[in-house]
Amino acid sequence: MADGARLADPAIEARLARLDELLEGLESGGGPLSAESLESVGLLTEVYGEALARMLDGADAALLDRVAGDELLAHLLVLHSLHPEPPERRAERAVARLRPAVRERGGDLEWLGVEGEVARVRVDSGGGGCGSGCGGGGGDVTEVVRATVLAAAPELRSVEAVTAERAKPPAFVPLATLTTRRGAERPQEAR
Repeated sequence: MADGARLADPAIEARLARLDELLEGLESGGGPLSAESLESVGLLTEVYGEALARMLDGADAALLDRVAGDELLAHLLVLHSLHPEPPERRAERAVARLRPAVRERGGDLEWLGVEGEVARVRVDSGGGGCGSGCGGGGGDVTEVVRATVLAAAPELRSVEAVTAERAKPPAFVPLATLTTRRGAERPQEAR
């Protein structure tokens, strides 16, 4: 990267996956070398977090918006508790980013808000086979929504997926309700 070339998102994802593998290996390895290596990574992460905080000190709204809108930078800001947006807004944005892919498969998502530390999202499978496979690789759309929302806003405790069936009121009035009401009204009409 000495030539100033930027990494494409797939290259970043590959590096992050490799970093996870290396860190897992260090954690499971034990011993003084593993402990020192993990401490080094921790200290480096803290220093980079401080550098990010200093960069954001006094930043104008346009820069904050650009930084918060970049997925990689947004994750770094969340990691260091520096993200300028509240968790509710980040979670809402995450649902908005997923919505086109879910719609493409015949379903839909609707942001319902946050209650306490729980994000609520209406998940409509739409009958298009989306209910158990919207995530792409056969994963459940609900799990994809949960993972995406909690990655964007880890301060939230959980994500409640409200299915379309539970979110909608019944489309009919039970016949027993109608006949009970009519029966109760007739004696009064006869008077």
